[in-house]
Amino acid sequence: MNNGLLNTPIDYLKGVGPNRAKLLKKELKIYTFQDLLSFFPYRYIDKTKYHKIEEINNIKSEIQIIAKIVDIYETGAPRKKRLIAKVQDDTGILELVWFKSHKWIKENITLNKNYIIYGKPNLYKGIYNIPHPELELYKKENIKIRTSLYAVYPSTEKLLQYGITNKVISKIIRDLLVEIKSKFVETLPNNILEEYKLIDKNSAIINIHIPKSNDILTKAIRRLKFEELFYLQLQLFKKNISRKEKIKGYNFKKVGDFFNLFYKNHLKFNLTNAQKRVLKEIRNDLGSNAQMNRLLQGDVGSGKTIIAFMTALIAIDNEFQVCIMAPTEILSVQHFNNFKDICNLLNINVKLLTGSTKTLERKRIHKELENGELNLLIGTHALIEDKVRFKNLGIAIIDEQHKFGVAQRSKLWKKNILPPHILIMTATPIPRTLAMSAYGDLDISTIDEMPPGRKEITTVHRKENSRLKVIRFLRKEISKGRQVYVVYPLIKESEKMDYKDLIDGYNTLSRDFPLPEYQISMVHGRMKPEDKEYEMERFISGKTNILVSTTVIEVGVNIPNASVMIIESAERFGLSQLHQLRGRIGRGKYKSYCILMTGNKTTNDSKIRIDTMVKSSDGFVIAEKDLELRGPGDIMGTQQSGVIPLKIANIVEDKATISLIRNYIKELLVSDKDLKKDENKIILETYQHLNKNNNIWDYIS
Repeated sequence: MNNGLLNTPIDYLKGVGPNRAKLLKKELKIYTFQDLLSFFPYRYIDKTKYHKIEEINNIKSEIQIIAKIVDIYETGAPRKKRLIAKVQDDTGILELVWFKSHKWIKENITLNKNYIIYGKPNLYKGIYNIPHPELELYKKENIKIRTSLYAVYPSTEKLLQYGITNKVISKIIRDLLVEIKSKFVETLPNNILEEYKLIDKNSAIINIHIPKSNDILTKAIRRLKFEELFYLQLQLFKKNISRKEKIKGYNFKKVGDFFNLFYKNHLKFNLTNAQKRVLKEIRNDLGSNAQMNRLLQGDVGSGKTIIAFMTALIAIDNEFQVCIMAPTEILSVQHFNNFKDICNLLNINVKLLTGSTKTLERKRIHKELENGELNLLIGTHALIEDKVRFKNLGIAIIDEQHKFGVAQRSKLWKKNILPPHILIMTATPIPRTLAMSAYGDLDISTIDEMPPGRKEITTVHRKENSRLKVIRFLRKEISKGRQVYVVYPLIKESEKMDYKDLIDGYNTLSRDFPLPEYQISMVHGRMKPEDKEYEMERFISGKTNILVSTTVIEVGVNIPNASVMIIESAERFGLSQLHQLRGRIGRGKYKSYCILMTGNKTTNDSKIRIDTMVKSSDGFVIAEKDLELRGPGDIMGTQQSGVIPLKIANIVEDKATISLIRNYIKELLVSDKDLKKDENKIILETYQHLNKNNNIWDYIS
């Protein structure tokens, strides 16, 4: 097919014109013939079935009837006018209602003629009506040509207001298919079509829009999903290979004294097999002459931090500097406190740089960095300020990467002649399918084994009417010397209300746990950093029994004596956030409990989230469930749906296909890295076109 034809502006398609084109561009981002063909239906309905008006009260969805329009008139105040048409068949009367485009509709309706009427009935003042119905003059030949399945396309209120109904969109797509005579370029070679029993491109495109049967529709969807996922994965794989070839990195030739001394004399526990495997993967990267760009993921408490520290030691052994960047001051302070004692023992110069660092100390850090005296710098986004200059930054370790924007991270890359190695850590386990689709250009290491001796956390759901029992339980745990977290949600849109919830909660707890017997600390985002740190320090040192907090304690805070986590309004949290919060306890030798508090009534989605938390402690199981519930949109605190430009495939439903394709592409690129073999000619041409156009559906449809 002539690709030039596909790039024709939508304005030039028969039945569109400048006004409709303007709306299609604005509302649906349809600019060209190509965009229209890759605008896929989201569901299909059977339009061979017709109902009588008297059957309407038993039908909850869209309905199709054949009836006569017997009257049409306008009613209502001038600014709120409605156009009403009365229709009847031999069983009853029905009203059709339009709120816009009255003149055009009146001019195009003929009274006392039968119409095929399609839409969703509503009951208004005891009479059924169909707002903005689809209308088609009844003809016997119209009935005959109808296929069993009718495509329904996504729409907007504005399109409907201006008469661009599903029928209109269906018609212009059919007209386009006729115009281009269904001669589509095949984008998958025969060997793939045969191996995976896929139909050809022509059949797939025609039957996605005009399916002749359920069977052929299933085959069309399968083919187009396969194609989309195939080229998405191929792009990610090629990008990864290209990056490794083009972006050179520092070669760390040795594992030296710092690493060995720490491993032999100061590591207080044995590494798990998963930690050893990940350390080996990192070591291979660091000795490969290419820049490492690795995502290290593991469940809360799986031991990522120690792997990060040992990676830092390899860099220092090779006379390079290291920085560790954390998203919050609390977390960066905790990293510093964790590492400073061991660094002093090993004679490694380590410093902390945050927004709170005093000017004198800041100047000292800048100087030591530039002359190479400072080996390890830990801090917040203060590390990426222009004034911060390293002598030879070898590794940048980024904790909880989703809290940093791409632009922020890229500033680290530019602090050297060669880019530093990058190790990104996350305690939010990423479902395998999401990782394969969104992070295919990163190498991924997974710590999927928990250190021995970690206590299982008992998770329970309690409603508001059980609060007194919860209070009694807390007193009992505190009497044993245990500490308690009480966490309140903080949602940007309702910050004031949430703040009030937190303060009210603190005041209530202060009455239930009075001084001097009990001590309560409070931490939230409105506090000054030094006040926040003071209260945290009181809790860490065991001076307070209860810490009332917002989600600032979500990541990183490690207090072995804290064995109870109360999450207030748990129904307002996402699954991954609930799991992160729960991971703050169970870090010591004591039995730990997570109590999810909700109102007496919860939505169905909330119930599923709460039940998942009660039943599972596996972060990867929870992440999969989160992906199922929410889709890929916000899994890691970023809009992943914007990262994964999928039009027909679904990373939850199609995870088996993703794995299948991934394995195929791995083997393909091993045997033919540049896709030069004759049998891969089609793949290469499609891939090159994709890279040119930056959009998979610019070409493959």
